[in-house]
Amino acid sequence: MGAGVMKPGGGGGRRRRGSRGKAAVMSEINVTPFVDVMLVLLIIFMVAAPLLTVGVPLDLPKTAAQAVPSEQQEEPLTISLQADGTVSLQNTAIADDQLIERLRAIAAERTSDKLYLRADGKIAYERVVQVMGALNGAGFSNIVLVTDAGGPEFGGRAGN
Repeated sequence: MGAGVMKPGGGGGRRRRGSRGKAAVMSEINVTPFVDVMLVLLIIFMVAAPLLTVGVPLDLPKTAAQAVPSEQQEEPLTISLQADGTVSLQNTAIADDQLIERLRAIAAERTSDKLYLRADGKIAYERVVQVMGALNGAGFSNIVLVTDAGGPEFGGRAGN
């Protein structure tokens, strides 16, 4: 694959004096297949990376809060509240009366009680608090509110 045989003298038809026609081994590595594979992998990762985020589109409120350190080994459990009031568990819309039942079943199988709550910025605060109460009733006491970074600080300055 990487080695080949090369005629001495560059193969120009004329032989040098003293050359006995021995073939020299080409010692260069052919990197073209390696580059091809790397480019294909790069394209695959570029396409797959946006799909790894939770797929419910929300207009999250912006805050100056720092990011929560992620130390868990399990896939994060995410509840999303859309502007129209729809509740989604991961990427699946769920009825309000089924939420606690499904969360209790999930809580029995998980080792972590951490849950991420994503709420659209246009939704009423009362609705967010109702869902948080339901989450607490289902056994999740470690609720992280997800926001976008770069919002205004408490003093009115823009966040970093």
